[in-house]
Amino acid sequence: MTPPDDGKLFLEAPAIAMPTYLQEIYAWAYLNPRNVQLLDRDLVVSAILWGNSGRLGRAVLNELRPGVNVLQVSHVYGSIIPNLARLVGPSGCLEVVDIAPIQVTRCREKLAPYPWARVRRADARDPGGGPYDAVSCYFLLHEIPDDYKGAVVDALLGVVKPGGRVVFVDYHQPPPWHPLGWVMSRVFDALEPFAKSLLRNGVADFATDSGCFHWRKEAYFGGLYQKVVAERRS
Repeated sequence: MTPPDDGKLFLEAPAIAMPTYLQEIYAWAYLNPRNVQLLDRDLVVSAILWGNSGRLGRAVLNELRPGVNVLQVSHVYGSIIPNLARLVGPSGCLEVVDIAPIQVTRCREKLAPYPWARVRRADARDPGGGPYDAVSCYFLLHEIPDDYKGAVVDALLGVVKPGGRVVFVDYHQPPPWHPLGWVMSRVFDALEPFAKSLLRNGVADFATDSGCFHWRKEAYFGGLYQKVVAERRS
């Protein structure tokens, strides 16, 4: 299933406003061209995730199968998005949306070998497209304000087909004994001002109508990370 050429079914809106929080808090990581080149490496991603990037990426892939129509919300550094494209394969379709033009360009470069994948500019609160068999939201929720969290969760739940699933992988509140708990708390205070609300609340708590979905959760690395899957009831 080869995706349509850009512009035939979707019009990328040049008037999409760049979120203030992205410009003020994360410009160094996602909008600075030099740092984008530096950070978009598996070695860097693995270090940030304490060696768990491969395991967490596989946690997403395990929820998918070849031939499905998948939406990935936001460009993710490292190799997870090319891995998604390879898994979906030419009988499926992968769409990636990101609000930052530099991230759209970077992701298109990475997905050039996979003609069944496409990247377009969109706000995660209104991704467009669909309906999809599956949606992947990988380490996005902890980076966005709470009002964005609710809007993004609702939007992603809204574009998945009956029987389809939305896969969220992100940080989780570790138990008190976790040796990295205090370290991550300080990292969040310094660099991730919206992360701790995700630790205090379940992903389903941000959904307006969570009852239309079956929710399941799995914790990783002693509870520091989580995978939450919302399956739309048929």
